Amino acid sequence: MGVPAVVAAGDRSAAKAVYGESKPYLLLADRPLVAHVVSMLQRVPEVSEVWVVGNAERLAATLAPLQRELVKPLHVVPQFRNLYENAWETYRRLLPGAGPDGRDPQDDADLDQRVLYLSADLPFATPQEVSAFVRQGLAMGCDYALGLSTEEAMRDFYPESPDAPGIRMAYFNLREGRFRQSNLHLVKPARLGNRHYIEDMYEHRYQRQIGEMARLGWTLLRAEGGGLAVIYYYALMHLAGIADRRGWRRLADWLRYRIPMPRIEKGCSALLRTEFRFAVTEGGGCAVDIDNEPDFDAAKLLYDRWRERQLARVEKFYGPVPLADVAGRPERPPA
Repeated sequence: MGVPAVVAAGDRSAAKAVYGESKPYLLLADRPLVAHVVSMLQRVPEVSEVWVVGNAERLAATLAPLQRELVKPLHVVPQFRNLYENAWETYRRLLPGAGPDGRDPQDDADLDQRVLYLSADLPFATPQEVSAFVRQGLAMGCDYALGLSTEEAMRDFYPESPDAPGIRMAYFNLREGRFRQSNLHLVKPARLGNRHYIEDMYEHRYQRQIGEMARLGWTLLRAEGGGLAVIYYYALMHLAGIADRRGWRRLADWLRYRIPMPRIEKGCSALLRTEFRFAVTEGGGCAVDIDNEPDFDAAKLLYDRWRERQLARVEKFYGPVPLADVAGRPERPPA
């Protein structure tokens, strides 16, 4: 049974702009970023249909040129007030038999409906990486699988010299390694007991101040009784990240060995009142979102090179894309 994919293309609340433009509409290789993602999802075998939530009128015009590429249903949903509402209200509309206004989940089939959520600014995402993530998430059987990419998978995007363009990532430093969040979420939305916390965590994903981290932890402590553990492990991850970025690898390693991945999964499960797991993939393209002007400039300059490297990498790990494109040809790295 296929999994519907929801592409978050909203421009309200915590959404960021680049050069004054909403990120889904930035042009890269003569195509808006959101169009790159929708086109890529057409080649993911596990994806049954694609839903895009955002400025409906603008999205409809932006995605109209893709009509001849579509092999799966494409739906556009008007955006709501924030990321949480966009995710939840789109889920209500994709349930079987739901009309334009959607409906609430009614039975176990609705409660167990999985949705693949991803952002609209992932021009280097590949069908193989998304497919591998979905298959791994399904095999785990959890309610929420969050994607991580390995440090090694991100090296293709690094600057090749100190003055060269490129993107250097900040990592989660865990006992099992250094990982970058891959912007892929396989979720049973109705099984999340504390869905509203996801918006808080999203809005604080770039925080650097210990005071802001402590404030969020105190909020969770009062609400759920788990805030002290959140503060402790968040502080360790925060300090390990600082040490890693400054090149203090021995200190970063000493700290990260005290942060086992299962402990973070357990804490997230408790906070969300659900079963939460990480799913690690060896492709890096889904972890490269366009968040600022320097990253966008680098992506424009190096798009062809980075795209070729990503396609070669995922084919090495996962093989050629299993679903033929609209012309009947399997997607392969450029010669």
